[in-house]
Amino acid sequence: MPVARELIVSIDAMGGDAGPGIVITALLRVSQRHPAVRFILVGDEAVLNDLLARHAKLRERVTVRHAPERVSMEDKPSHVLRRGRETSMWKAIESVKNGEADVAVSAGNTGALMAMAMFQLGIIEGISRPAIATIWPTLRGQSVVLDCGANVSATAEQLVDFAVMGKAFAHAILGLAQPSVGLLNVGSEEQKGNDSVKGAAQMLRQ
Repeated sequence: MPVARELIVSIDAMGGDAGPGIVITALLRVSQRHPAVRFILVGDEAVLNDLLARHAKLRERVTVRHAPERVSMEDKPSHVLRRGRETSMWKAIESVKNGEADVAVSAGNTGALMAMAMFQLGIIEGISRPAIATIWPTLRGQSVVLDCGANVSATAEQLVDFAVMGKAFAHAILGLAQPSVGLLNVGSEEQKGNDSVKGAAQMLRQ
């Protein structure tokens, strides 16, 4: 779906296993599909400028922001919250907090990303815990699945929060006027599942 207005995306260019090279490759594809998108690329300035020098058209749509450090996949969230202020991940999220970007993207350490985002951006009022949303293809189109890795366990209330966020996501991103909501469980019978799932099912029906 083409982007109708200019969208500014801040990207942790140093996150993930493949480093900044694959990020530039991805930006080339995105820039072709969505000509209204601009990018803030956060990471090692010298490395990023060298990669962008080979792509003049893309370079025109990119602002490079230097970050001297990066978050590794092994770093603990508590550690990066205390000492990660100069990392590309922190600064990418910070640009959203400061109103410079609409959204931040990282392929790096998920736990650190969630912790940094919660610390800098906070949580939507009425929502107790964030979740990771994934789009699954189905025979009828696409489904939004929450939570796919941010939380080891969730209460019934939190599962309902995930349902609310998933419905909003499907409406805003997938363009579904009235998305349906379901619970992924070990069976369709009402007596199956743990107390959290059964409690969430009851609350959603009400």
